[in-house]
Amino acid sequence: VQRRPRPDARTFIGGGKAAEIQTAAGELGADLIVFDDDLSPSQVKNLEKILEVEVYDRSALILEIFYQRARTREARTQVELAQLSYMLPRLTRQWTHLSRQMGGIGGRGGEGETQLEVDRRMLRKRIEQLKKDLKKIERSRQVQRRNRRDVLQVALAGYTNAGKSTLFNALTKAGTQVEDRLFATLDSKLRRGALDRQTVAVFADTVGFIRKLPHHLVASFKSTLEEITFADLVLHVVDRSHAQWREQLEVGEEVLEDLGTDASKVLTVFNKIDLTGDRTRPIDGGLMVSALTGDGLDELRAEMLHRLAPQAVDTSPPSS
Repeated sequence: VQRRPRPDARTFIGGGKAAEIQTAAGELGADLIVFDDDLSPSQVKNLEKILEVEVYDRSALILEIFYQRARTREARTQVELAQLSYMLPRLTRQWTHLSRQMGGIGGRGGEGETQLEVDRRMLRKRIEQLKKDLKKIERSRQVQRRNRRDVLQVALAGYTNAGKSTLFNALTKAGTQVEDRLFATLDSKLRRGALDRQTVAVFADTVGFIRKLPHHLVASFKSTLEEITFADLVLHVVDRSHAQWREQLEVGEEVLEDLGTDASKVLTVFNKIDLTGDRTRPIDGGLMVSALTGDGLDELRAEMLHRLAPQAVDTSPPSS
């Protein structure tokens, strides 16, 4: 941690601190150094020269995690677009760790065209193709939403690892894979769940938020995140057992606001009370639940019904 009035234009941290990190990296045998902030392309280049090891900034690390988590075609397309958009202004021969999915960029260019120029041209071409692919995916999602317009829609949103998938399973009996790790869910999953004997809603489990979310990811995951903005009700899930739950709550509120979500449609759900033993509601309200044990879920369903009552459609079969 370093406190200074402003980042150093050349190395972000200044020459003295860079030398200190170089010494520590040598003593620890480190082969990767991560900065918890975004760095400019020139700062990364200068730091790698000084430190003589690979340097990731915050966005590069998050993109690497997303790359490892992506499974479906949509997620892989979104992540690759975000990676290449991030990579383009930073492109040097050292950045091959961000181009694995391209099968090796490069090739022979025309007379006077450098290898770097060839790489940039191919990246731009690939980015344009990915944008076209995402537009097709977005059109498909729009058709799916139109087909669901007569059904109540509830989106689960919130900080990564807040327990959204566990709550999603509890409300829908979906059996979705649940993992205790960051960004286990990259694709929005849709399942029906009953609020009572007469009322059914479609629930959407969405990608988790994080502090200082890279704008490339927000742009690339636009079609996925729109499940939140089109929902009739948004469950903002917060891990009440986390030491920084208030900060995570604020981050979630900021992201929802940035997405243009109507605040009146947001219901805050404080999850994992089985780990805290405390059912006291915070001053700012919200419901207390444990998606794992089921504690508080009946109250949650009742509140969802209350909020959705004006839009609810009776889906029970006609009486004989």
